[in-house]
Amino acid sequence: MNFRRVFQYFLMLALAGFLMIFLLLPLFTVVGEGCSWQLICEVFRSPVYVQGLVNSFAIALVTTLIVAAMSLGLAILYDRYDFPGKEYCSLLMLLPMILPPFVGALGFQQLLGHYGVVNSILVDLGFARVDFLGGDGKFWAVCLIEALHLYPIFYLNLITALGNIDPALTDAAANLGASKWQRFVRIKLPLLRSGFLAGGSIVMVWSFTELGTPLMFGFNRVTPVQVFNGLNELENNPLPYALVVIMLTVSALIYLVMRKLLGSAPGSAAVKGSMGAKAVKLAGFRRFLPGTAFGVVAFFSVLPHLALVGAAFSRRWYGTVLPQIFTLENFDNALSNPLVLPSIMNSVRYSALAMIIAVFCGTLAALIVTRWRLKGAWLVDLLAMLPLAIPGLVIAFGFLGMTATYSWAKSLFNPVDNPLWLLAIAYAVRRIPYVVRAVVSGLEQTPEELEQAARNFGAGPVKTMAKVTFPLIGANLLVGGLFAFSFSMLEVSDSLILAQKSAFFPITKALLELSQILGSGAASASAFGVWAMGFLALTLASAGILLGKKIGAIFKF
Repeated sequence: MNFRRVFQYFLMLALAGFLMIFLLLPLFTVVGEGCSWQLICEVFRSPVYVQGLVNSFAIALVTTLIVAAMSLGLAILYDRYDFPGKEYCSLLMLLPMILPPFVGALGFQQLLGHYGVVNSILVDLGFARVDFLGGDGKFWAVCLIEALHLYPIFYLNLITALGNIDPALTDAAANLGASKWQRFVRIKLPLLRSGFLAGGSIVMVWSFTELGTPLMFGFNRVTPVQVFNGLNELENNPLPYALVVIMLTVSALIYLVMRKLLGSAPGSAAVKGSMGAKAVKLAGFRRFLPGTAFGVVAFFSVLPHLALVGAAFSRRWYGTVLPQIFTLENFDNALSNPLVLPSIMNSVRYSALAMIIAVFCGTLAALIVTRWRLKGAWLVDLLAMLPLAIPGLVIAFGFLGMTATYSWAKSLFNPVDNPLWLLAIAYAVRRIPYVVRAVVSGLEQTPEELEQAARNFGAGPVKTMAKVTFPLIGANLLVGGLFAFSFSMLEVSDSLILAQKSAFFPITKALLELSQILGSGAASASAFGVWAMGFLALTLASAGILLGKKIGAIFKF
């Protein structure tokens, strides 16, 4: 075995060790602290905790059903028909992802509050006001805001599954006399199982463990918020550890049950044909109907964003459909708040360091899997993609538990003194899969013959990589870095749990604190949220220009 191969194995082992320490060890710490039958039984004996689990699972189930209903119709329209503006639809579907749902909750409150837009319309029409956000209304508000944020993930996975169906199968069924409905139910739906499994499992686990949205709505009877509220009593009350273990177990069960129900049955695996199905061109005004459907869904999905912008630029928006007075005062108030500017600088530091770590680890994992093809590369691939299947709240709590359990971790990553490295590594671990997807996509489209030709002309492996490989996948590296940086800037679970002193608050923790200030707090938080929304929108637009239609691959399971 030559030196180059030995060095590649060394890098693979170093990467695997990094992921084991900063991904698996936090999980084992949580399991070790909370996996006690006595603690588990105590959780289930408490009606408050049981109600929290029931509510969390109900939110996950309802959110997934709403997302599935929205995404399936749009995916079928996109796959079956050719219509004006079709090339922009996939990018249009990503619009809801330019703002974390817990920030969008501010706009949602402006829309559905007691003196919000919808109630103002009802009063103008002669109806009584409805308490949309009181009682059970909070539950439905959380489900709806999460569904409007998560449906692009489900949609993009369904589009992929539809593209993998061989059109010859439906053509053969049509020749045998099957109706359109029979072809859809008997052929397409069974072949869409992989898309339903991939998109549905992400959406269901994500909504089951979402912390920020119910916290912003004041919906405290859900498990993630109960875990968050129990952080202050962690030394004397180990029950939050047990709650996290239960959440992790339920998340794994959700995936296994969905895999059992939707997993491939004999003969139902999607077969990719040699050519895709030909899209049908509609005539007359009907050709605008699919595009209109996409536009309507996109409009309603960005309504919370529009309401957030309105609240940020308004001096008074109370009991009216539109803001009464426009002003820039909220932006001045936000910037003058002692939390805001430091939080921006903190987030830039945390996210820049996280981006460097994620790009290095993600690129190395992609090279190991697609170029070096080392023995055991499958383990690195599994570890690198594992954060997609583990709830962010669980990883964040695991990091906190690790610093409390191990003296070396506390001395290096004390969340009270300075959480720079703690947050940067936590952010990076969550974003490595995005970098891996982006870089693997570039490597798969780059012919290896070009690298082999460089080596034949005397270039060493490092020079070949620097002069040939990296320039050819430069756009993919840039996109992976952009996503690692921008989504770290707006990370919720890690920020809310690991940043414990105001001097070290990142943007999302500062947003939460601002929103809870009586009086002008919500308006200032809205102004701050508009800045965050603009930042992430710019990132998505830049990535869309660089990757074009392949932008959706970043979000696919």
